Amino acid sequence: MSLSPAATRVQRALEERGFGHLRVEELPVSTRTAAEAAQAVGAEVGQIVKSLVFVGEKGGYLFLVSGKNRLDLGKAAALAGEPLRRASPEEVRALTGFAIGGVPPLGHATPLPTFLDQELLGYGVVWAAAGTPRALFRTRPEELLALTGAKVADLKEG
Repeated sequence: MSLSPAATRVQRALEERGFGHLRVEELPVSTRTAAEAAQAVGAEVGQIVKSLVFVGEKGGYLFLVSGKNRLDLGKAAALAGEPLRRASPEEVRALTGFAIGGVPPLGHATPLPTFLDQELLGYGVVWAAAGTPRALFRTRPEELLALTGAKVADLKEG
C-alpha cells in the first residue's frame, strides 16, 4: 500500500536519519487523539507520543508528551526560557509543514527545539504521529531521542 504524501515525507525523514527500519503505517481509522491512536494500535494511551507545538517571541518549540499526560505550561516556558502559548493551527502548519492531528516528531519545515516527556522512557515501545491523522510509526523511546535530538524533561502537569 502506498503512503499519502505527508506520510511519505515522514518515512523519508526516518530513512534520511538512518532509521529506515522504522515503518510508517497508515491505518483505516483516525489516530488524531491519543485515545484513538492507542485503540487503533492496541497500546496504552501513555505509549502515544503527542507532538505539541508552542510559540514564544524567539520562535517555535516542540514538546513530545506521553498521551496520558497534560503539558505543564510553566515547566515548558521555563525550559524554553520565555513565555509560551499554544501555536495556532496555521502556525503549526507553517512551522512543521504538517496539520494538527498528524504532526510527527521529525521532518519539520523548520527545525524546532524539542523536549521529550521523561515518562515516555518508561515504555519499551511508543507510537508517534507520521504526518496525517491516520498515520503512525512505532519506535523505542531511545530511538525517538536519537531521531529528534530532544532534551528529556519533566513536562507533566500536576
